[in-house]
Amino acid sequence: MISIVIPAKNEAAALESLLPRLRAAQPSAEILVVDDGSSDATALICASHAVSVLRQPYSMGNGAAIKRGTRAARGETIVFMDGDGQHDPADIGRLVAKIDDGFDMVVGARDWGGQAGVGRGLANTFYNWLASKMTGHRVADLTSGFRAARADKFREFLHLLPNGFSYPTTSTMAFFRSAYPVAYVPIKAAQRVGKSHIKPLRDGLRFLLIIFKIATLYSPLKLFVPASVLFFLLGLGNYLYTFFTMHRLTNMSVLLFSASVIVFLIGLISEQITALTYRRDR
Repeated sequence: MISIVIPAKNEAAALESLLPRLRAAQPSAEILVVDDGSSDATALICASHAVSVLRQPYSMGNGAAIKRGTRAARGETIVFMDGDGQHDPADIGRLVAKIDDGFDMVVGARDWGGQAGVGRGLANTFYNWLASKMTGHRVADLTSGFRAARADKFREFLHLLPNGFSYPTTSTMAFFRSAYPVAYVPIKAAQRVGKSHIKPLRDGLRFLLIIFKIATLYSPLKLFVPASVLFFLLGLGNYLYTFFTMHRLTNMSVLLFSASVIVFLIGLISEQITALTYRRDR
């Protein structure tokens, strides 16, 4: 059985056309719309199309809606898709087919034309590159919200998922970290219906933090070791300069050497915490 989880906040206009196409494409699937504190007719639209609705009393975030929908889903495979009309229900079959081929997560990978603007496209390209370097595997679309996963595997990482917009990043890195096979299927993403809930100024810092989250979530030493080496080289360079010009060791060199050691030790501690985070007791 397939469960389709759709987080939605004020997406009545998009759901009006999406839900009939979704039911036609997947007549036997369980469809769960998680209404994240909408103030429009989202709940009424879902009711008119005989779709199950889980209502949040107030907006808790996209990730919170995903977590609630995952807990309520009854299918062995869960398909996650946005409620803004960007994703084509016809692509669900292609994602689920890959799950049947032995993958634990399958992500719908957008091309450049499916990105929401040049800025978002450049940012997502950078995230994909960084995640590929961290994991050693090609990451075609780190932030895509259109994905299918085995329900039991996905539920293992619910405690890691944030309540905000970065659940795709976290779940992808968690699956890679735990050696669960991940595949990518090319999709065409349409322009969203209505206005995006992402605010460039407000969410800009959050997306920058995702970069560090990717590193610390997957392999902290890959972030901390280069930083430690950088501090060490700066300290060594400063020491050589002051030794040949003033014939002494300065406080700045000592500070940089100390920073190098401290950053490296923090990396070791982070690596141990990460290992404990992903340990599963059967």
